[in-house]
Amino acid sequence: GPLIARRLKKRRVPPTGRWHLDEMVCKIGGRRMYLWRAVDDEGEVLDVVVQRQRDTEAALKLIRRLLRNQPVEPETITTDGLASYGAALDRLELRHLHRPGRLRDNNRVENSHLPIRRRERQHQRFKSQASAQRFLTTHAAIYNTFNFQRHLISRPTLRCFRAEANAAWEAAVV
Repeated sequence: GPLIARRLKKRRVPPTGRWHLDEMVCKIGGRRMYLWRAVDDEGEVLDVVVQRQRDTEAALKLIRRLLRNQPVEPETITTDGLASYGAALDRLELRHLHRPGRLRDNNRVENSHLPIRRRERQHQRFKSQASAQRFLTTHAAIYNTFNFQRHLISRPTLRCFRAEANAAWEAAVV
């Protein structure tokens, strides 16, 4: 799985520079954990980090990982009202990119939690932090490859996109 995910990531086009960050609570092995997620403005999952804390250090870890692993520099970073994001961006001297979201500004990342919740129910909760991290990172790469906004494109275009996704999958699996 992780090897296929790495190959799929290499074949993807670079994401946009408008990032949305958010965290959600989930139970892993009976303990409360926080799933930190980053998506771009088109819904591509950039990164997922599972941590025990919901503080500045956790936000800093996510942002550093994003800066290290993404091929593009951020233009804007939209977050919810959590103060940890502002403190982490201050430490990295990126406060000028921060857009603390109000009301619907961060809906892009909020809606990207839905597939994770669905998977969490199917697996009857995650059992450990490491297995959740491994699964969610792999799931994000596959989701990015096969997720299309079907209501925004025509059927012939959708067929072309699906053919490209299947070709990418075949190349990654071989």
